[in-house]
Amino acid sequence: MTENYRSPGKTTLAPEVLLTIARMSALAVEGVSHLAPVPGGFDRLFRQGTDSGVQMSIEDGIVYIDLYVVLKSDLNVREISRNMQTKVARAISEMVGMEVGHVNVHIEDIDYNADK
Repeated sequence: MTENYRSPGKTTLAPEVLLTIARMSALAVEGVSHLAPVPGGFDRLFRQGTDSGVQMSIEDGIVYIDLYVVLKSDLNVREISRNMQTKVARAISEMVGMEVGHVNVHIEDIDYNADK
């Protein structure tokens, strides 16, 4: 009694959803103070999420993410960066089922006042 299951419709996903998932996942990593604005440039006008600290592109169904962050002081930068990469990639993969090509982390500054 095997029935062929046919989906009753399709699901579309706005790019802003992916940006929100990436942003919230990055901010949830301990040691991240806040997201920094994406650096300027002419092509910035045509990319998704440039004002949110997350720059994202999708090519052939694969998500490529660049995070621009400010970290809290006196913490291991490499460990925080790896945690961000892992958590953001896992969240995108598990929540929407898309493959993640890369998650690049750009440390824009250290926030020495975050703990005060």
